[in-house]
Amino acid sequence: MKKIRNELLNEEYYEIDHKSGLKIFVMEKPDYSGAFAMFGTRYGSVDTCFRLKGEESYTSVPEGIAHFLEHKLFESEELDAFERFAKTGANANAFTSFDRTCYIFRCADNWQENLEILLDFVKAPYFTEETVQKEQGIIGQEIRMYQDDPDWQVLFNLLRGLYSKNPVRIDIAGTVESIAEINAELLYSCYRTFYNNSNMCLAVAGNVSAEEVVAIADKVLKKEEAVEFEQIIPEEPEGVEMSYTEEKLGVESPKFALGFKENLSSVVPTPKETLLYSIALEIICGKFSPLYTRLLDEGLINTSFGKEYFSGRGFASAIFTGESKEPEKVRDALFAEIERIRKEGISEEDFGVCLKKKYGAEIYSYNDVNDLANNLCDAYLNYYGIFDFIDLYKQIKKQDVEKLINEGFRKELSCLSVIR
Repeated sequence: MKKIRNELLNEEYYEIDHKSGLKIFVMEKPDYSGAFAMFGTRYGSVDTCFRLKGEESYTSVPEGIAHFLEHKLFESEELDAFERFAKTGANANAFTSFDRTCYIFRCADNWQENLEILLDFVKAPYFTEETVQKEQGIIGQEIRMYQDDPDWQVLFNLLRGLYSKNPVRIDIAGTVESIAEINAELLYSCYRTFYNNSNMCLAVAGNVSAEEVVAIADKVLKKEEAVEFEQIIPEEPEGVEMSYTEEKLGVESPKFALGFKENLSSVVPTPKETLLYSIALEIICGKFSPLYTRLLDEGLINTSFGKEYFSGRGFASAIFTGESKEPEKVRDALFAEIERIRKEGISEEDFGVCLKKKYGAEIYSYNDVNDLANNLCDAYLNYYGIFDFIDLYKQIKKQDVEKLINEGFRKELSCLSVIR
């Protein structure tokens, strides 16, 4: 058990290499009520091809199997996990993203019992052909529901426009056809590969004790030998698949997503890359930027407008989203603003305001146990430490952001997705 402390924040957490092979993080907040826990694995929708150490051939699995496996883990021969959590009063959930799957609970009390339930059901898979077939119908309905969701479709249409090979372009839940290929044997194969303790982490924050967390892990978890494997992400061409895509769905006002395909310097973005893109997006069209005010005043956007650095293992894009009756005009305005910044640079005042805003939000996140557990887990799964960003704020220069905008946000690597 190692204590990691940041004097500037006056915050600390424990990093534990548990004897089971699991990495555990605990941030004790004795003045807070309740607790939040996240149990995550580096396994998501992009992991459709992998190879175990010593194997010559690759294993390809159906699209959507990571999400399918997440659903199935909540079931057991007796009570399912949701019923168990309901008896303790905890709020439990799970999610599958492109490069990870996480299981969570939050509670006001009984955190020890809830943590035991979390570790127990995630590490106790139970699949039969009968229950798999039943789940295929349930997830098939979920897939069809998302096909009618304009917010979901505008994003995935964008990803299909930006990427031609990377599986990030595939819906996280897969397709009705792909999940029909899933069976119990495939689920157990993926589980044994990706749900090994060496590929997972547990993060707990709140009114908890690191010693008690370890004691519960001792009780529930068995020692597992590390499983070594290779996750295959197809080599992605530099260009985009298409620069414009449009679909018609039932919406009151057109929705849009404008993305810029970006090149990564490593398999996953470094903390510095993530922070630089976050600042660049704020400079270009954050809520305090001149462009945002102008677009709002002209009625080209509304307060639904947003932006994010969308990244993960093997992919990265800067994305602007919102509603507009004239999305092409919004795109052109963003293009023009990026070009203006390239020519004129960023003012010291704008850079200073933006940096302070991001820094304040970073510090504020340490007041929320939900954010803390999520950030601890997120940091480990992305191969960095939770305090890395705080230290970076001292190092980021205006010239770093200008260089990023000069080299990134390229018009020829962009795509506009519209739902009318």
